[in-house]
Amino acid sequence: MVGRWRLGTPERLRAAVEAVDRGRRSREWPDAGLLSYSVLAGNDGGTLLHYSQWRDQEAYEEFVRTRRDECNAEIDAAVPGIERVGLRSYELYRSSERAAGERRVPGCVVIVDVEFDRPGRERQKAWTDAVFEALGSEPAPASGGISAHFHISVDGTHVLNYAEWESEQAHIDALAAPGDGVGSDTEAWRRVRNYAGLTGSTVRRYTPVLSLTAG
Repeated sequence: MVGRWRLGTPERLRAAVEAVDRGRRSREWPDAGLLSYSVLAGNDGGTLLHYSQWRDQEAYEEFVRTRRDECNAEIDAAVPGIERVGLRSYELYRSSERAAGERRVPGCVVIVDVEFDRPGRERQKAWTDAVFEALGSEPAPASGGISAHFHISVDGTHVLNYAEWESEQAHIDALAAPGDGVGSDTEAWRRVRNYAGLTGSTVRRYTPVLSLTAG
């Protein structure tokens, strides 16, 4: 599950993170079906991204039915007026492998959200496969990239890349390099960017601030 909270200011953002941390640590793990829960602070200064991994969709829906309101009420009491937007269900499809001996800790997570004009699970997978083909033939790989995790939305309309970078500046530098975005001006990347049915994408940078796991 991936969703965003709009807080508006850095002060409200920090207060929300503190409230989430207190709430999670002051009670038992909220649900046996929840495997991990991460919060990332948007580098715009006013947005939080919530990334949670669940055993399956049914486990999440049971949590919504029985526990979510209780968890949110405590946070809303501490930080009134949170705007919750963009919640969507995904399944992890493909991940890039870390290089042998890779020990860098991500200082920035870049969320790339790609949208298509209509649902199509096979198209989501085919587009992601095209990205991996382009990455595999990239003549000038960005040195600051650590890993990338491509998720396909359950509704068939989006692909989300959860990309770990060494730092925000490393991603900025990669965007400034020759080419269009992260990636050189190759035929493989042109196929990715001009893929049939692709209607647009958003790119947002975040800093990891909170990560909890079951047990």
